[in-house]
Parts: sequence; C-alpha cells; structure tokens
Amino acid sequence: MRALRRRFPDASISYIVEPHAAPVVAHNPHIDEVIVAPRAAGGRGLVADLALGRQLRRRRFDLAIDFHGGPRASLLTWLSGARERVGYDIAGRAWMYTRRVPRARTLQPRHSVENQWDLLSALDIPGPDPSRDAVQMPVDADAAASVATRLSQAGIRDADRIVVMHVSAGNPFRRWPMEHFVSAAVSIVTDDRCRIVVTSGPSDRGAAEQVIAGARAALPAARAARILSCGEFSLAELRALLDRSAVYIGGDSGPLHIAATTRTAIVGLYGPTLPARSAPWRDRTLPTVSVDAGDLPCRPCDQRVCTPGDYRCLTSIRPERVADAALRCFEA
Repeated sequence: MRALRRRFPDASISYIVEPHAAPVVAHNPHIDEVIVAPRAAGGRGLVADLALGRQLRRRRFDLAIDFHGGPRASLLTWLSGARERVGYDIAGRAWMYTRRVPRARTLQPRHSVENQWDLLSALDIPGPDPSRDAVQMPVDADAAASVATRLSQAGIRDADRIVVMHVSAGNPFRRWPMEHFVSAAVSIVTDDRCRIVVTSGPSDRGAAEQVIAGARAALPAARAARILSCGEFSLAELRALLDRSAVYIGGDSGPLHIAATTRTAIVGLYGPTLPARSAPWRDRTLPTVSVDAGDLPCRPCDQRVCTPGDYRCLTSIRPERVADAALRCFEA
C-alpha cells in the first residue's frame, strides 16, 4: 500500500477485505477506504458478491489489482468494471484481467511479497525492499489501552520481558506439537525477567490452556507464575500486545506476520513452508530467527497430505532450539 501511494500520491485507494482480516488494514495510513466483504456460502454468497460488484462498478474505478488471485477475488476484480484490471495469469480466470502477470505453478523459494510485487512491477513500481516497505499494521489506541490494563492485572511490570507464544494455526500442517511448546516455555522462564503470554486463535483456546497447564505443572510454584493466562486477544489487541513484548514465538501463520509489523524479535517455526518464502517482511536489522527442520525430500509441500504421515517437518524441530533462539534475542 505504501508503494501504491508513492506511485499514485493523489489517488483514492480502496481496499476490499473479508471481515476477519479487516483489523489488519483498518488504520493503514495509505488507504482511504476499507470495504468489508462478508463471505456467505453457496447461492447467497454469489448474490452478495454480484451486488457488491454492482456497487463497485458504479464507483468507476480506474484500476483494480487482485493481490489474492482466488476465484472470489478474481470475480470481484472483473465485476468492478475498472478500466484496468491487474492479476495473475491463472488458467480459467486470466480473461478477467486486462493486464496479466505470470505466476509460477510450483512452490518456489521466493518470498510471497516478491510474488505479489510482480503485480506492482506491471505498474512501473520499482522492486521491493523490506527496509523501505515493511509490512504495516498501525496500533489501535483502544486495543492498546485494553492490553495495558490486562497486563497490569496479570502483574506484569515495566521491567518484565514478555514472550508471546502463539500456539495455534488454522492449518494443521503449521501447528507445532503442544508438548514442544510446553518444553520451550519451561526453558525460557529460567530467565527471571521473562513472562510468557500464551495466545491462540478463538477456536484453539483449548490448546493455549493445555500449554499453560502443562508448563505450570512442570515448574516450581515461583516459576509457574511466570506462565500467564490473559484470555483471548483480537487481532488489534495482539498487535498492541506485541508492541509491549520482547519476543514472539509462533508458526508460519497470520499472527507471525502481524508480529512482522513491529520491532519485536521474532522466532518463526517453519514446517512445510520455507523461510525464503514466508519469513517476516521487515527491516533486516531487526532480530528475526527462522527455525526449521532443514532439508527434507518432502519439504516444501502443498499442505494437503503429509506424505511420510508423521509431520516430521514440524515434530523434528526441537524445543531446545526454539528456547535458545528466544533467549538469544534478548542479547541482540
């Protein structure tokens, strides 16, 4: 968005997003309008999208860019009637665009941001630089106030080092074992200043509670108190929490890339995905550690079927490596 604003400084920029991801772009200073498009199933969803398409067409947009590339995004791009429509050259949907950009059909060790930036290159926008154009999600003031209150109520002091440990992922191929999270947490709180806040998605609250209970049970009472249960955090609250944190630990899922919008140290866990493709896109001078299982014949994969059947790309990442990486971040 920042690059688009540089290229078109006087444009009115609108951003279409589904409800669950709207907080990510809600306060972006380079966007003039956020259009939230709820997703409904079946015929109801198609009717709603056709209605949205008519609204967009009446707006007479000059340019529409489909960064997503999925069937719904392609349809809305076409329905917008924008004079120029930029998207990937995807079989069966390329006709919906006036300007088509090639996209590799196989998994490549190339960052996702660079893949999406190909769409901007078609508009004569110079190539990406993470130091200049890091991912961005400004803090919501109300969310920050709410997080500050919750941390205070949990007994966290200004001098404490908060480690956010995100223990869930919508994709089971990116979910590190719960017992590994427990072991890493137990090792990290040997640092007296560390306090671990365990977070999860709304549907995985049970996983967070399992990690909290397991870590506390493995520790003497004084250290067990350093494993905190602060309830669920919305995306906006998670962003605010990370501003107050020293380290974020989590798999390759949405929250890791929210962490990338901060200056907080990141320890990312990569199973079927590659850091070369999915590492945090931000200033390279910030502490960022990618931990993975190394070369495996089945890695990367399309995350549909685990060929070996044991998710070894995740299970073989040892907790000691993750804890050591987190503790080293304090020294960076």
